[in-house]
Formats: sequence, structure tokens, C-alpha cells
Amino acid sequence: MTTSNPKIPYRPLGATGENVSLVGLGGFHLGLPRVAEADAIRIVRSALDQGVNFLDNSWDYNEGHSEIRVGWALRDGYRQKAFVMTKVDGRTKDSAAKQIDESLRRLQTDHIDLMQHHEVIRFEDPDRIFAQGGAMEAFVAARAAGKIRFIGFTGHKDPHVHLYMLEVAERHGFHFDTVQMPLNVMDAHFRSFGKLVVPEAVRQKIGILGMKSMGDSVILKSNTASPLECLHFAMNLPVSVVITGVDSEKILEQALTAARTFRPMTDREVSEITSKTAKAAAQGTFELFKTTAHFDSTATHPDWLGGETNQVQELAKGTG
Repeated sequence: MTTSNPKIPYRPLGATGENVSLVGLGGFHLGLPRVAEADAIRIVRSALDQGVNFLDNSWDYNEGHSEIRVGWALRDGYRQKAFVMTKVDGRTKDSAAKQIDESLRRLQTDHIDLMQHHEVIRFEDPDRIFAQGGAMEAFVAARAAGKIRFIGFTGHKDPHVHLYMLEVAERHGFHFDTVQMPLNVMDAHFRSFGKLVVPEAVRQKIGILGMKSMGDSVILKSNTASPLECLHFAMNLPVSVVITGVDSEKILEQALTAARTFRPMTDREVSEITSKTAKAAAQGTFELFKTTAHFDSTATHPDWLGGETNQVQELAKGTG
């Protein structure tokens, strides 16, 4: 059920007891070289002043500049307005713990509201994260220490990897607070997160974070849907928040307008959009994050994952 403040709609974040803004501010674009630091800070504060409370980020965005800029924006009382989420890439306990502490320093805060395992895009990722000496040990320890409040994971490649992550978590008796995935006007036609992962997340009462509603503008190049249609389609799903990249006040206003004007779509309206996008979406041509390595930052920086655990190193001795 959606509740509202006077400025923007809010929704429950799964079973956490938190409410988050229907639209969330993506962190990647805020750290781009073409965006001046002062402008990035202004965008974050403007969003928070107008009712957005969900801030997305990642340890690896723009060599840390995205987190650093948001950290500056959160000064002068703005931290209290924000639900801060960031992500780390480390797959071992040591590498994840180091990245968590780096994110805390950059964001200039003593706690991060939601920390997520970033880019769970390979079938081995869940096993590495939950292994003895794996990243989940660092996450649980950080939560116990008060450094993070909630734990989730993200990925953009294949819904079956998400389902496997949930399966491995259940096997270990762990319940995720959130899961982040691509949800857009083309997803229904190709490797659909909406069809496969969303129902399972709803069943488990996990907060759903939608991303890539426009695929970093690539989906718009198909000329099948407008930005407002893209955002409204994602908002119509049972998501807690739709995260969208913002690199200017103009794009921020577009996101705010989408949230303020959103109304539940009829089945006919949904069908009209999926019919318009069906042909362009059939082969994943405009969802490059699923079909290419273009969005796979850890593929080009495997060192971010932190190598293997000591257990793996011991088991691998003498093999070849």
C-alpha cells in the first residue's frame, strides 16, 4: 500500500518497517566528470528537500567520487532526511569489510541504512558470498556493530541468478531485506526479472528496488516509450522504489513529476505499453546490461571482488 507525504509518494520497504520515496536518486551519474561537484551536491539536496529520501550509490561508482559527493551533500543536517543505500563488490570477508569502512568514510556517516552485495551476475557469486570467510560474514558483523542496518543484493544480468541467490540465502537461514533488479518496459519480453523474481520477492516480503527503467537512456533510443511511460511502468510494479539516474535539475524534475503524477495503471494501459515494446525487446537489443558486458564493472575490475577466501586457497593447493 502506498502512503504519501505532501511532496511525494512513499511505500514500505519490504518488511523492514521503513518507508521510502517512490522514486530514488541514482548515485552513478552524480559522480560523472561532466557533472560539477557543486551541481551534484545541489541535486541531492534539492531532491531531499522535495521529499525524495532514498539515495542509491556504490563503492565503485566513479572511483569513489559518487559516494564522496553524496557525503558532502549529507552535511548540514541533510543526513537526517536521507535513507542511504550503497553497495560493495568484495566477495571475501576481508575485502567486503574494507569496502564497507571506505564507504562509511566517504559518505561521512556513522551508519549506512542499506548495504547491498553489488553485481550478483554470475552463478558463482552467491556461493562465494555465503562461503566460509565470504562477504556475508562481513555484512553480518557490520550490522551487529551498527555500521549498517539492512542487507540486500543487486544484479542486472539474469533473473535465474537472482533466484539462485535467494535459494542459497534460504539454505543458510538468511533473509534479505531488499533485492535490486532491472524493471522496465522491455523486461517482460526477455529474461524477465518482473515475471520471475518479483513474485518470489513479494512472497518473501523482500523490498524490491527497481532500476534501469530507461537502461541508461538506451531504451529510449528504441522510440517505443517516453521517459514518463518508462518510469510509470516501473512504478506500477510492486516495487518499494524506482531508482533513476539524475545528472541535472531538469532530469530531477522529470523524476519528481513521474512520482507525483503516478496513478495505478489499468491492465489495458500495461498491455498497450508491452505491445508497443514487444518487437524491440524480443532479443534484448536495448537491454545491454543483460546481453553485453557494457554494464559489468566487476568484469573489468576483478580485483574489486577481492580474490578467494583462505578456505578456497587451501582446497586448491596442488590442483592444476
